[in-house]
Parts: sequence; structure tokens; C-alpha cells
Amino acid sequence: MAPIRTTYVECDQHEKAYQSQDAIFVARKRVVGAKKAKSMRYVKNIGLGIKTPSTAIEGTYVDKKCPFTGNVNIRGRILKGVVASTKMNRTIIVRRDYLHFIPKYRRYEKRHKNVAVHCSPAFSVKEGDVVTIGQCRPLSKTVRFNVVAHEPAVNVAAGKKSFRVF
Repeated sequence: MAPIRTTYVECDQHEKAYQSQDAIFVARKRVVGAKKAKSMRYVKNIGLGIKTPSTAIEGTYVDKKCPFTGNVNIRGRILKGVVASTKMNRTIIVRRDYLHFIPKYRRYEKRHKNVAVHCSPAFSVKEGDVVTIGQCRPLSKTVRFNVVAHEPAVNVAAGKKSFRVF
């Protein structure tokens, strides 16, 4: 496990509002005879057998919608999909492919759905990567999922719209 940071390290201030984690009080007094040094970064274990990434523990980013360092709980469905687009700020589009059975012809047809997913700065995802996403409360008009695990792309040659079932 990563070492616990006991001193406050300010994150990159590139937003209009001052960025700080809600659970951390920046101006706390240092106690001389303190037995155990508390961490100056709020990190939680989301459960479900998913490990907290080391970039979330050691990083300096502030994201209130991150399941590891923010105020979001993962509950409901856990899904897998391929990253289709990373053009938005901290939001990605995940393509989920599936087969739909047509009873009349007793055959399957290929279908897909695109899901808007919040991606915390703990993950550096690129198009074609496989991500595991977890359902959470609505984060915006279209976003109801959060990235909880990331696997780099294995087959880069496959196109953006190629059909892949997990």
C-alpha cells in the first residue's frame, strides 16, 4: 500500500473555484504529542472486490464525483465496455455490444448501446481500452455510471465500431 501523506499538498488550481477535498480540513493545528498522524487526503475503499488505484491514494487531484476520493457510492449494476470517445472533460463514452435474439428466424443480431460514464483522473483511459463501470446516483443529465477499473487496449488494430462481447 502507498505511504500515508501527513502534510497537505495543494492540487492544481485550474478551476474558477478553489479546489479542495470536502472531508479534509486544510488549516488544522499540528499537535506536538500526536500518536498517529492522520492522512491529509480522503480516500475510501468502494468495496465489491475492487482495489483503490494507487493514483487515487498518492495523487493530488480533486474530483467530487470520483468513487475513490469523492462523494459518490457505487451501487447497482457493474458492467464492462470499450471506450469509444474521450472528447469530454472527465466524461467518456463507453460502447456496450450485445446479441439480440430474433425468435422468428432463430438467429441473433448484433446491437450496441453507448453509455456516458464519468472518468476520474485516477484513470488515464484512451479509445479502445476496456473499462469496468459501476452504477451510481445521477451525476448529470446523462451520466449515471463511474469508471471503477481500467484495462489497456490489447488489440489496437480493431476499429472503433468493431463488435466485441465480453
